[in-house]
This record gives sequence, C-alpha cells and structure tokens, in this order.
Amino acid sequence: MEGSHQKKIIILTAPSGAGKTSVKSLLLDALKKELSFSVSATTRKIRGNEQEGIDYHYTNEEVFKKLIENNSFIEWEMVYPGLYYGTTVQEINSIWEEGKVPVLDIDVKGALNVKKQFGEKVLTVFIEPPSIDVLKERLQKRGTDTAENILIRINKATEEMQYKGKFDQVVLNDDIERAAEEVIALVRQFIKN
Repeated sequence: MEGSHQKKIIILTAPSGAGKTSVKSLLLDALKKELSFSVSATTRKIRGNEQEGIDYHYTNEEVFKKLIENNSFIEWEMVYPGLYYGTTVQEINSIWEEGKVPVLDIDVKGALNVKKQFGEKVLTVFIEPPSIDVLKERLQKRGTDTAENILIRINKATEEMQYKGKFDQVVLNDDIERAAEEVIALVRQFIKN
C-alpha cells in the first residue's frame, strides 16, 4: 500500500454527551476520501435506529471473550459492568487495505492503549465538554438514559476528564461547528505528514 498516511490511526474520545458523535460525523463527511470509520464490537444491545455493521458489530459476551482469547482486538475494554467494547485487528486492517485511515471512536483507556502500541502513527483527540453541568444537561435532553444511568455517565466523565492531558490534542466543544472544524484541520495536518 502506497501513500503518506500508511498505517495511521485517528482516535476521537470524549466523555458521554460531549458531542463526539456529531464531531465524528462532520469529520468523516469532510474527509470521506481519506478516512473510514472503524466499527467497534460491543456486547451492548442495539439502540433505536442503530444498525449492525454501521454503528457497531453487536455480539454476546461469550463471543466477545473468545475474541479476547484469540488476540483479535487491538484494544478492548469493559466500559460498564458486563458491557464490552473493542476494536478488532481485522477492522483496522481492512480499512488500511482500502488505502484509508481508520477513525476510532473509543473510550479514554482504549485510546491510550492504542497510542502506546502504535505511537507516532496515532493522533489522539480528546473532545472536551464546556463543563460537567453542560454534559449533564445534554444527557438529560437526549432522553435515552435513566437518572441512574446519567449519574453513572457523569461520574465516568469526571474520571475521564482527568486523562485529557495525555492526549495529543484537546478540542473544546462549546460550539459543534467550530469544534468539528478544529478537529478536521488537525486530522488534515496529521495525515498529510
């Protein structure tokens, strides 16, 4: 495979509700010739209008654990009790074979794990919410979580915010368009080098 962005990886991470999914969509639209979304495997149930193979590769815990045993993941994490998420080696390789750069939408620990394995070939971007209060408000407005779940997510977000200094870039999302433009510029620069 030729090209300057051979075997590079882009990682977007953020606390739940920080606007990562919106930023990711705008990034992928802007650079669709260069990038491809890496679909994670998960043991969580399909939600709303999500689709198998587009949003996630949905699987059960037994299958997921077999994949772990077979070293089929470049990273995996039990994000919440009994809820596993992971990026398969196969997914990354198939994107590289297309001559594109995979974009991973994964949690903080997974991101740092991949960075440790691939070093300079990885750009890690932390999408920072304006504040934990704004985050709570966004999660409540979303209407997809129980009050208990929102509390779990807020506690996790507070913990994740402590890692932002370990990322290559931190982008404040106080305005989705501006945050997306900043991320697009960072990614363009990274894949060009």
